[in-house]
Amino acid sequence: MAKSPLGVLGGIGVGAAALGVGALAGVAARAIALAPETGEDYAWTASSEQIVVADDGVVLHVEIDEPAADQSASPLGPTAEQADWAGPVPTIVLSHGYTLSMKAWIFVRRALTAAGYRVVTHDHRGHGLSGVGMRDSYRIEQLARDLRLIIDTVVPEGPIVLVGHSMGGMSLMSLARQFPQLVRDRVVAVAFVATSVGGEGELRVELGDAFGRSVQRLGPFALAPLTGRQTLVETARKVARDAEDFFTYHYSFASPVPLSLVRYAAGIIMGTPIEVIHGFLKSLSSHDEHAGLAQFDGIETLVINGTGDLMTPPKHSLELVRSLPGAEHVVVEDAGHLIMLEYPELVSSQLLAMLARAARHGREQTASPHGVRTEHARADRRKSTAAIAVERLPRAGQPLRRHSSAGAPKRPSDATPSQRAVRRGKGGPPTSQGSRRGRSGRTGTDGTS
Repeated sequence: MAKSPLGVLGGIGVGAAALGVGALAGVAARAIALAPETGEDYAWTASSEQIVVADDGVVLHVEIDEPAADQSASPLGPTAEQADWAGPVPTIVLSHGYTLSMKAWIFVRRALTAAGYRVVTHDHRGHGLSGVGMRDSYRIEQLARDLRLIIDTVVPEGPIVLVGHSMGGMSLMSLARQFPQLVRDRVVAVAFVATSVGGEGELRVELGDAFGRSVQRLGPFALAPLTGRQTLVETARKVARDAEDFFTYHYSFASPVPLSLVRYAAGIIMGTPIEVIHGFLKSLSSHDEHAGLAQFDGIETLVINGTGDLMTPPKHSLELVRSLPGAEHVVVEDAGHLIMLEYPELVSSQLLAMLARAARHGREQTASPHGVRTEHARADRRKSTAAIAVERLPRAGQPLRRHSSAGAPKRPSDATPSQRAVRRGKGGPPTSQGSRRGRSGRTGTDGTS
């Protein structure tokens, strides 16, 4: 969710105009912490594109990225070849967040294909290049059914890895609840990026308890008058560009980033029709997928989010690892909700490390004299290899530099802003132990990756 699931950002342009464009824009322009431009053009061309028609006739846009022929150009972690999969190399399926599109995965797609993996991405209904649906179809459960059709069509066989950001992560949980056999038979790893399992009141705006409850009740009604008035929203956007930059930055990032990245994110977010933004609010507000999340027990799992995430703060990732105690838990300091755009190298390296762990577990199962081990045994084994470290990594667009953090300060204010990541091992509490990250990108206190 690149903005509150309750519509705080849904009316960015109109809200800015109502508050007084001149005054607000002036304040907003001074309130964004910007980093130098890097020359990034945010361009990516898929290997192929495909159309999948949902069960209600909605046209879903899907892109497939084939693995790079030369995997030696992957500096962020183990390649598919180095991971040494016992069977076929899995296809990685990426699911984006609320009001975003597959464009949000641009850096991750580059990294994963460079490492030798086939990647499948799609735009949710009403987002990006996919078609719109009936208003009552804008539900997380429907997104899960859409994803099942995409998997059946584009990845009909072989192992898969699921990666979901925000609402995309929620749709993975719903997929597991509705189609548990698919998860048991084919999913070898799953990553939940800045998302939530939900529950009563858990997705209200994180701006104060009482205020949150009020907006949760009023959010859908506040956006309702704008439905069918997309032209008004677009006009207000042009008038209030600085205010749009401010709100996008505030709810998406927590460290200095290039203005081009802010506007890249804003273009994705504001490209979502207001009817779609409004349509998903009820489903997001009532989201509770503890039952679906439980289906991933025993599967290699990564949970990652940022301390500066206003939409799904760390308490949401803590709830995820409480439900999946074998999960690898990574919390990135000074990172916002769009963590995969803000810290692309960190997120990509953690995904590659997760893939290497999943490959190792697959080899162990193959070597077992009893054949495939039980899911609970796999989870117990992961718990026994807990690894905790502190790492410092660069912001988006900066070259990756590796540092030893032995004796690193415990307070974020004592370190370089936006450059610390706390790795919380298998659901354990954070500590200040030294980094175990080597040049290969592997992490772990026991030599595991």
